[in-house]
Amino acid sequence: MNFNLRDIYNHMGVFALGIAWTLMLFAVASLAVFFERLFVFFRSRATSRAFAARAGQLLMQHQHEALVKEAEGTKGSHLAVLLGGGMKAFLAKSKQPAGKLGPVELTRRELVRINDRVSADVRRGMSLLATVGSVAPFVGLLGTVVGIIEAFAGIAKEGSGGLGAVSAGIAEALVVTALGLLVAIPAVLMFNFLSTRADALQLSLDAARSELMDHLEDMPADKRGGVNNGAVATGPETVARREGLDVRPA
Repeated sequence: MNFNLRDIYNHMGVFALGIAWTLMLFAVASLAVFFERLFVFFRSRATSRAFAARAGQLLMQHQHEALVKEAEGTKGSHLAVLLGGGMKAFLAKSKQPAGKLGPVELTRRELVRINDRVSADVRRGMSLLATVGSVAPFVGLLGTVVGIIEAFAGIAKEGSGGLGAVSAGIAEALVVTALGLLVAIPAVLMFNFLSTRADALQLSLDAARSELMDHLEDMPADKRGGVNNGAVATGPETVARREGLDVRPA
């Protein structure tokens, strides 16, 4: 028998072929996740840069409704999802009757929830890469162990042994281990690369969320345009209640 990959593949048993095709499916899935995440990250980066420039001008001009519309019209940007959702929540809370928590604090909490959803979307599919990187070597090792068992079982059945009798079976078994490593190593590298990108994106989103909260907290009361029970609320006590402050006499 010539030890080339085609001959080894043709002499593989059913179990070894199943292991090999499983590893190939792992490889295809890993590549699909990697390139899909790359596309999402690069698209989000490009669209977020353009949106950030427009959003900064709208915030300086206190055009909050325009910011929400701009965010809704920007597709593929995690920054637009975060800032648009936060500003939409702030405008909605400002028009509701004052409660124990003011619009700014409610917006802060809503931003945390939106950030959690965005973070989950950023890392979507990356768990598959981690799984392939950790499981693929063991799947290949399983194929090797079973292949060696089959090789020695053949020796026992024929009643004769020697290196020549088992070398072909062992070679077939070891090829499965090599295939497992060839699948696992790129998966680990792709996972680490995407994790670095995801961490950088998440850091930028956290900074943007903090800047939005600074803008809302520093914004003058007459720019908030809040409505309380159908009337424009601009009085100091109303504003204080909206922000969750205690205005009862001492």
